[in-house]
Amino acid sequence: MGQIQVKFKKLNEAIGVTLPEPAYATAGAAGIDLAAALNESLIVYPRERALVPTGLAVDIPAGNIVGLVFPRSGLASKHGINLANAVGIIDSDYKGELFCAIQNNSEVPYEIRPGDRIAQLVFMPCLQIDISYTDELTPSTRASGGFGSTGR
Repeated sequence: MGQIQVKFKKLNEAIGVTLPEPAYATAGAAGIDLAAALNESLIVYPRERALVPTGLAVDIPAGNIVGLVFPRSGLASKHGINLANAVGIIDSDYKGELFCAIQNNSEVPYEIRPGDRIAQLVFMPCLQIDISYTDELTPSTRASGGFGSTGR
């Protein structure tokens, strides 16, 4: 798959917050870091959630591409900070501001400062399927074994 141009719109400047440009941190990075577009620090208390603005909107050019917002590994492993919805989905027709539903799974409050990197955005191909209903599914060796039926 070749390079696809994705346009970003900066919304944070209207509230007086300067954030880094959306970019890949390294040549091999899969995700673009998303930063907190806050005027002041925000404390996320243990077991609580906060909807954090990124100050960005994105223009995904085609219906066969999806933006996926993932937690940052370091925040999750070191501080218990994840996304409340596990992975956020940005449809190609959504043009509003990107928000991150931050969840504190630790036992201590966590401070998010203006400009802190809070999540990462990855673009992937996405298929829309033709939905049809049937009374019979294609047989398989697993069949209807259910969740966990293949072992530990």
